[in-house]
Amino acid sequence: MASPQTDAGDTPEGRKWSSRTAFLIASIGAAVGLGNLWRFPFQTGQNGGSAFVIVYLICVAVIVYPVMMGELSVGRVKGKSAVGSTSGLAVDAGKSPLWGVVGLVGVTASYLVLTTYSVIAGRIMAYSVMSFSGEFAGGESALPLYASPAHALAWHTLFMGVTVLVVARGLNAGIERVTTILMPIFFIMLVGLCFYALATGAAEQALSYLFTPRFSELTPEIMLAALGQAFFSVAVGGGVMITYGAFLSKDENLVTNGAVIAGADTLVAIVAGLMIFPVVFAFSLDPAAGMGLIFNAMPAAFSGMPFGSAIGGLFFFLSFIAALTSSIAMLLLASVVVEEQLGLGRRASVFVLGAIAWTVGAASVLTPHLAELIDFMAGNVAMPVGGLLAAIFAGWVAPRAVMRGELAGLSPMLFRVWRFIVRYLAPVGIGVILVMGLVG
Repeated sequence: MASPQTDAGDTPEGRKWSSRTAFLIASIGAAVGLGNLWRFPFQTGQNGGSAFVIVYLICVAVIVYPVMMGELSVGRVKGKSAVGSTSGLAVDAGKSPLWGVVGLVGVTASYLVLTTYSVIAGRIMAYSVMSFSGEFAGGESALPLYASPAHALAWHTLFMGVTVLVVARGLNAGIERVTTILMPIFFIMLVGLCFYALATGAAEQALSYLFTPRFSELTPEIMLAALGQAFFSVAVGGGVMITYGAFLSKDENLVTNGAVIAGADTLVAIVAGLMIFPVVFAFSLDPAAGMGLIFNAMPAAFSGMPFGSAIGGLFFFLSFIAALTSSIAMLLLASVVVEEQLGLGRRASVFVLGAIAWTVGAASVLTPHLAELIDFMAGNVAMPVGGLLAAIFAGWVAPRAVMRGELAGLSPMLFRVWRFIVRYLAPVGIGVILVMGLVG
C-alpha cells in the first residue's frame, strides 16, 4: 500500500486519511455547505419555524444518521469508489454487480449539483469582495462586479478553478490540507457572526421563532420538508460518505464518527439560523423569502449595521468556505469513479470532470431554465433516489454479518434497531419525499 502522505498510485485503495481528525474535519466540511447556511434557515422560515426545527432534529437522529452509518460501512469494507464498493459488496453477497448503480446514482446526483453550485459559489465570492470594498454601503444591491453574464462566468471560472486545483493535489496534500485549515476558520467566523447578530439584531424574536414549540403548525408537508432537508444537509444519498468511508482505517469506530459528523452538521445549521434570523427580524425582512433574501435584502441590511461592510464580507466569505469544502467533495467522488472504472489517471480525471462541470455551469448562466432543470433533477430526483437505494442496499443487500462487523460499536439491540430503520423506516420516508418532490 502506498504511503498515505504521498497520495501515490491511481487507485482509491492506495490512499487513506492521515488521521481520525483529518477524516472528521473533511467529512464535516463535505456535509456542511450552503444547505446548512442558507437552505436550512429559509426552509425553517417557510415551514413554521420551531415546528420545522424539531422535526428536522428528530429526522437527523432517527433516520439520516442510521443511513449515514450504513454508507460509511459499505465504503470502508470494500475501500473503493461509491460504484466499486456497492458493486463489489453485492458480488460478495452473491448478488448482481449491477447493484453498483446505487453508488452511481449518488455520485451523479452530487456531480449535477456541482455544475450549478459553482455558479452560485462564484456569486458568493463576488459579493464578499463587494461587501469588503464598501459596494453595499449605500444600502443598495449594486453589482459592479456581478452585473452581466460575463461577470458570472468569470467568478464561476475562478471558483471551479480553485476546486479543481485542490482536488488535483490529492486526498492528503489537497483536500485534507485545505479543509483542516479552512474549517476551523469557518467555525470561528460562524460563532463570531452569530454572537454579533444576537447582540445587534432582534435576538429575542429570533430565539422565539426558532425554539418556541408551536406544534399546532405541524402539517404533513412540514414534516416531509424537514425530512428532505435532513437528507440534503447531512450529505446522505450523494455517495459522499461511501467514498470518504473507503479511505478510513479499519480501527475507527463508525458509530461515534458518524455521530460527530451528523451532530456537527446539525449544529452548524442551528447556529446559522441564529446568525441570520436576528438580522432578518431587525430589518423587518421576510424570513420565508428564500435565496433572494441573501443576494438582494441581506447586503442592504448589513449596510445598516455597525461595521456592516466588514460583517457582510465575512458572512459571504464564510459561505464561500462552506461552498468550497462541499464542492471539492463532489468533484472527488466523481473523479474516483472515473479513475477506478475507466482507468484514467487521478489528475486527468479531475481536470476532465472539472472542465465538463464548468461547461454545464456556464451553459446554465446563459440559459437559466437549464439551471432550474438541473436543480430539479439533482434535488428532487437523483438525490432522493440515491438515499433510497443506499438504505435498501445497506439493509437488504449488504451481508448482515459484514455490517455487524463494521458497526461493532452498536450493542446487539441497537444494531437490530439500526437494521429496522435502514430496511423499513428510511426507505418509506425517502420514498414519500421522492413522490412528493415529483408531484409537488
